[in-house]
Formats: sequence, C-alpha cells, structure tokens
Amino acid sequence: MFMTQLESAVAGVVTKEMKVVAEKERMDEEVLRSLVASGKVVIPCNKQHTSISPEGIGKRLRTKVNVNLGTSKDVTDYDSEIEKVNRAIRLGAESIMDLSTHGDTRIFRRKLIETSPVMIGTVPIYDSVIHHQKDLGELTAQDFLDTIRLHAQDGVDFITIHSGITRKTIDQIKNHKRLLNIVSRGGSLVFAWMSMTGHENPFYEYFDEILKICKEYDVTLSLGDACRPGCLADATDVCQIEELVRLGELAKRAKQYGVQAMIEGPGHVPLHQIQMNMEIQESLCDGAPFYVLGPLVTDIAPGYDHITAAIGGAVAGMHGASFLCYVTPAEHLALPNADDVKDGIMAFKIAAHAADIARGISNARDIDDTMAKARQVLDWETQYACALDPERARSIRESRAPEEDHGETCSMCGKFCAVRSMNKALQEEYFISFFIWEVIMDLIVNGEPKYVVGEQLHLILDELGYSGKHFVVELNGEILSKEAYTTTKLTAADRLEIVSFVGGN
Repeated sequence: MFMTQLESAVAGVVTKEMKVVAEKERMDEEVLRSLVASGKVVIPCNKQHTSISPEGIGKRLRTKVNVNLGTSKDVTDYDSEIEKVNRAIRLGAESIMDLSTHGDTRIFRRKLIETSPVMIGTVPIYDSVIHHQKDLGELTAQDFLDTIRLHAQDGVDFITIHSGITRKTIDQIKNHKRLLNIVSRGGSLVFAWMSMTGHENPFYEYFDEILKICKEYDVTLSLGDACRPGCLADATDVCQIEELVRLGELAKRAKQYGVQAMIEGPGHVPLHQIQMNMEIQESLCDGAPFYVLGPLVTDIAPGYDHITAAIGGAVAGMHGASFLCYVTPAEHLALPNADDVKDGIMAFKIAAHAADIARGISNARDIDDTMAKARQVLDWETQYACALDPERARSIRESRAPEEDHGETCSMCGKFCAVRSMNKALQEEYFISFFIWEVIMDLIVNGEPKYVVGEQLHLILDELGYSGKHFVVELNGEILSKEAYTTTKLTAADRLEIVSFVGGN
C-alpha cells in the first residue's frame, strides 16, 4: 500500500527519499524522520516525478531557494523558458515553480517534470482558465478540482492553493481600506471568482477533496497567502493575520490526513517587522515550514528588488523561514529574462547561505572558512572554486589584472594589499610581540633609500647583510667606533655610509 512521506514518517519508516535528504543535510536519518512526522519538515516528492533528487524544507535544514518561471501572453517561448530552468538548476536553485499563464501549459509542465532533478511547483488556478477554455466566472468548483488532479497526475511535487481567503475576506478588504488591496495573482483570481459567483472559495470549501488528491500522489500543499502585503503600509494587518490563522488550521487538517503542508508568507514587510512575522507564523502554524516571497523591505527600488528582497530573505531565514522564493530585478516591471533570473538566484543563494550561518546549520560555514584560508595565501583558484559564481569572480579579476610586480594580488590594492604585506612581514619574521611595535622607516644608505625595521644600528647592520664582514660606518659624516654600534639609535633623517674592506693583493 502506497504511503506518503508523512504517513511513512509517522509509521516509523525511513523512506529512500528521506535517506537522500539526510545525506545531503548531513543529518541522522531518524532525526529527519521525526521532523517529517511532526510536520516541521516536508519532502515534496510526487510519486510520478521519477527524475527528482529529493530535497527537504523545514527545521534544522539548509534554507532552500525557489525560482518562478513560465510563459505569459506577451512572452511564449518554451525553449527560452526551458533554458532558464536549466540555468537556474546549474546555479543552485532547489525548486522551480511553473507559473505559466499562456500557451499549451501541459506540454511545458510535463517536459519540466520529465527532465528536472529539482522539485516542481505550480498554481493550478492559473491553469484552470487555460485548460478548461472558460472565462473565470464560468468555472465551477469541480473544474478547479479537476485541474489539481491533472497537475498531480503530471507529477507536480507541490501546489499553491489559496485556501485561506473566504467570503469574509471580501468584507475585510473593503472595510480595512488597504493601500494595495490584494496583490497575489492567485488570491485576486479567487477573490474575483467569489465576487462573480457568490460562492465560497472552492479551495476552502472542498479542502478535504483536495487532500484526497494530494494524498494519492503525495503532493505537498503550499498554502498560499492571498492577503500577503504588497506594500509596507499593508504589512502585518488584520487581513494578513486573519488569513494566517486559517492557514494554520488547514495545515493541521492536512497533517492529520497524511498530507505534507507548508505555509506561504509575505510579501512586503519593513525590516523591523520580519522577526515578528516569523514568530507569529511559528506559533499559529505549529512550526510548519514557512515559504516567503522576499520579503521586500522597501517599496522604492524597482530594477533592484532582488536586493531589497534578498535583504528581507536573509533576515526571514535567520528567524525561521525555510524556503525563499526568489525575486529578480524585473519584479514589478516585466517578465524576467535570463540575466534577471541569474541575478535573482545569486541574490537569494547569498541570502539563504547567510541565514544558514546565522541559524547555526551544521557545516554551513565550512566553505566560508575554506575561502578565508585561500585568501590568506592568495590562492585564487581555490577562491574561485569556493565562490557561488566562480565564472563571474574569475572574469572580474582577470579583466582588471594587477601589474606583474604584484601579480599575486588584485588591482584594488596592488602593492598595498594587506594580505601580501602581512605575509611578507611574517615570512621575514617581522613580528610584533608583547604589544611593542617595531619602528619601520626609510634610511639613506650609501646614497640609496633602504627600507628597514627597527632603530638600533647594530640590528640594522645585520639586516643589511654586514654581519661578519669588515667595514667602517659613517653616520651623518662622522665615523663611529664599533662600541657605538650597539648604543646608537637611528632616525629616518639619518644618512649612513658603510665602507667594506675586501681582502686581496
């Protein structure tokens, strides 16, 4: 008899998928199983998705990054989207969400699932209008359920359904006068459908039917936040929190039924409210994995929203978010191109890694320490290997190469490179100990400037290579006795003339 990952974990069974995830996370298999059983970790893995290399999302695991892709009415190029997918996977994305809203979406979705080793997510309501060839107001609850089943049969690992918005929300939106109302595309479609038909949200009303479909194929539910704030002014308001309460209740129902579930979260949130949002979700949703979009910490950076969102993502991850949905520079502006996708992924891989370090995830900082050791010895090849984007790191340095006499450094500091200076100093045993600093100065020796360390004449003579030789020292025009070598201190203003005696006929 087929069991979901959750059912298996509750029954004490460690599945082959759990074994893979445990190895990736360097975690004991039994510990992982218990986290899955408690609903604090999900392993989205549809039994029809045979090409997948499973990943876990949740407590004590590395923060994962999702990439949104797909066709639209303005851009329908399957090959281009597939290339974006492949590039996203090469860059380290652990998940792809197909948000296609135009064309033959099933062809694209099936191709994704057939070839992709990462988990695939969808939002079935987007596809309902396309698949059934009906206007939104003509769709029935059964149409929506049929679309969910279609996606499950195709092998989709997790689906976003906006089950937390109800007819009550219509009044809340009207009464609380949000600045941006609903900005969730799926949420707005559900809101519009309820307004047009007068019916209750089918994803809420028929939640048990959805659970049956998900359980049959082991589809993980991603409970969408229709009321996520689309601007700072709407963050953490009544609509958002009331929906979150309902999502927490639905997650518990899913768990009882043997279906894995995670919770989606904001959105646009001021930096100082992010921790509070994570803690509220943790409390209301019984520790279910939290999947956040950003959050974006300011509203004024179109063209740079991958940065505003990555800042929020790092903070959210540090305080408990398990899954970050990337944002690209094209957010709020256009469908992202290949370069936008890369910029978004890199920003969020950085955010996720920073969050893992802050949370004390086992071995998260190992690669950072390796990078530090490579920088200490100016080992550029190892630095490239440690970099999240080795190609870009190499390209930047090599395009602005330093001069040959300091080629081991970079062109930023050149000869003044702190690492280079310290290495040279330490190699030549210019040690600073007992908090006593040696004097470093330029002297004029035999008419030429010399770089010396210290101020005692006899030590400087040794440093200059006169130890064991026969010579006479003239300081500022006066010949010194040998007895004076150990008592004489020099300054940078002094001039030395040193005459060596060479034996011969």
